[in-house]
Formats: sequence, structure tokens, C-alpha cells
Amino acid sequence: MARTPSSMLPLGTKAPSFILMDTVSGNNYSLKNLKGLKATIVMFICNHCPFVQHINNEISQLAKDYKSKGVNLIAISSNDVENYPQDSPEKMKTNALEQDFIFPYLYDKSQEVARAYKAACTPDFYVFNQNLELVYRGQLDDSRPDNDIPVTGNDIRHALNCLIKNEENTRSQKPSIGCNIKWKT
Repeated sequence: MARTPSSMLPLGTKAPSFILMDTVSGNNYSLKNLKGLKATIVMFICNHCPFVQHINNEISQLAKDYKSKGVNLIAISSNDVENYPQDSPEKMKTNALEQDFIFPYLYDKSQEVARAYKAACTPDFYVFNQNLELVYRGQLDDSRPDNDIPVTGNDIRHALNCLIKNEENTRSQKPSIGCNIKWKT
């Protein structure tokens, strides 16, 4: 497995806006439509990456655990579907339904959104406050497909809890590690 780290966008960065198609509903949504009252998590994922497959259950549970706390999750896939057909919008929809994602799974056909966020890998996580300012970026937790550490979402959950309680997150923010975004050539 390739191991590509997050680019670690600077904290305080304003979330780049977008309008993308949700593969489940077929509707187009903007960041403004989807943002949470307290926090918004934008995550770059895909169907075929073993790093993402390893955490799918946790991101599904994370959305359910924090929805009532004013936190919305947004998943985006930006991979080149010509060379990686398993990441096509049709298969994204199937995956979202199978994983019981309660959040939109958006398709970034042009890859412009991934570039705007400086996304480097799948999974890549960005937590924005109510003003859409970046307060956390990096990994979900220390678990990887080959390290026997349980998937807990500890890093993201800690960042969200700090944000909800209006406390400073003083923990070190570690880059996510995963498959590189499959850029079009």
C-alpha cells in the first residue's frame, strides 16, 4: 500500500466553497447548504482505498454521534474514475448506502475541490468551526490497516469535543496517511 501523508493546510484557513453532486440523491449541494451549526468535517475519501475501507464504520458512526451536536460531515471523492472505475459515482452511491452514511458523498469530477483543499490522500480530514475556519486537519486516529490499533476516531473526536466546549485543542495534529488522490493525467 502506498502511504501518502496529508499536506496539513494551515489552521485558520477559510473553507474553500464548492458546489458538487451528491451521488446518493443526485442533487447538487454547496458547502453553505451542508455546513453544520457548530462544526463541519470535510473529508476526502474513495471506495477502493484500503485506508478508507479500514475506517468506514467509524466515519459512519462519527456522523451519527455528532449530528445532534451541530456537526455535519461531508465526504468527497476526487479520484480519476477513468483509471479507477471502482470510484465512479454509481459505485460511490452503492458504497454510501452499504456503509449507512448519513452524510452526502459528493463527486468532484473536475478535481478542483481537492486542489482547493490541497487534499493529498484518502482519507484526508478537515474540521472547520461555525465560521468555516480550519481548526483541525489530519488523521482520524492512529489506526491503520496493518497496525492492529483499534479504530476509535480519537483525534477527530477530541478536536470536535474541544470545539463544542469552546476549549483550545492543544494536542498535536498528525497528518493522515493513505492512498494518494488519483489525479487525472
